[in-house]
Amino acid sequence: MSIQNVGVVGAGQMGAGIAQVAAQAGFKVTLVDLKPEFVAKGIATVEKSLAKLVEKKVLTQEQATAARGRLTTATDLMALAGCDLVVEAIVENADIKRKLFTELDGLVGPAAILASNTSSIPITLLAAATKRPDRFIGMHFMNPVPLMKLIEVIRGADTSDATLAAVVAAGQAMGKEVHSCRDFPGFISNRVLMPMINEAIFCLHEGVATAEDIDAIMKLGMNHPMGPLALADFIGLDTCLAILNVLYDGFKDPKYRACPLLVQKVQAGHLGKKSGRGFYRYG
Repeated sequence: MSIQNVGVVGAGQMGAGIAQVAAQAGFKVTLVDLKPEFVAKGIATVEKSLAKLVEKKVLTQEQATAARGRLTTATDLMALAGCDLVVEAIVENADIKRKLFTELDGLVGPAAILASNTSSIPITLLAAATKRPDRFIGMHFMNPVPLMKLIEVIRGADTSDATLAAVVAAGQAMGKEVHSCRDFPGFISNRVLMPMINEAIFCLHEGVATAEDIDAIMKLGMNHPMGPLALADFIGLDTCLAILNVLYDGFKDPKYRACPLLVQKVQAGHLGKKSGRGFYRYG
């Protein structure tokens, strides 16, 4: 099927970024969130990002203006009724996502594709909340969406070849490299990344080294652009903990057991960059 109209649910950092790259690619985009202030914040994020791309000469002012013109907003899911593809980018909670997808399933057309930007929740579980599991897929964008090149596409148990092909084509039109995997806990990105981050947290917890030294060793020794503890702060420590819990529940393997220090940080509300404090402090 041909995708022309894209809907995005959730105007946070990820949702705003997805809406932006879709609009830049020429799709008509509808960005939806619960409250006008959430939508306004999302649009401000998009406009700031577009302005930076113009400043860096990645886009011309005309291209940025055209992209913004293709983006509309709403606070009612009914605005998504005419979309060919709807991408969910809300809180990482399976029950809340399933409820949303049940609603969307009754709103969009029979040929429309539903996609989740989840970083760890099983796609098959989410698809089962709808009557279109063949037209359901995972589209895991990387943060920050306008700059990161990857979309990790996850096929659920019943995702059709046609759905996969349509979503891969849409992702490539957005200027992304699209790589697919099967629906197992953590997919590929977080199944590999989170144990590394968790082990770095254990090293800090056990006093093996300071946060600064752990990050410097991984950056300089492994050629990583960011150390694992700084990356955890950037992702959000609550998100890291949620993903590790999904991995632990899915595999029942103790190697995915979250470090007690990570649990304590989340309990204290030290969630990383977004809260101003995690493994580091942010001004």
